[in-house]
Amino acid sequence: MKNLLISASILLVMLAGCAPGTSVQVNTPQATLQLNAPGPNPMINQGDASGRVSRAGAGLWHGIIAPITLVISFFNSDVKMYEVHNAGSEYDLGFLLGVVLVFAVLSLFVRMRR
Repeated sequence: MKNLLISASILLVMLAGCAPGTSVQVNTPQATLQLNAPGPNPMINQGDASGRVSRAGAGLWHGIIAPITLVISFFNSDVKMYEVHNAGSEYDLGFLLGVVLVFAVLSLFVRMRR
């Protein structure tokens, strides 16, 4: 029962931190944890240096290459996973579809090998 109460408390704190731009600090006797939710993107619908705004197609491609980009970003601070000069929800949809597509293809390969 005690573990359930602690787990529920942690879950509630984490869900409370899901509002845009919020920050929650959790203090325990062993550690302090700072939980930050992402805030609004000030670069939405603003072009990059070339005036380009990434839309759903670019989001799809960035979602497909996201696992590789994540690994590269650990070693190169100039590489980012997400394009900030985007078209908002349109880019987000493409990005999420790309990530889902990668995991769907990987799971298909795993099923075929069994």
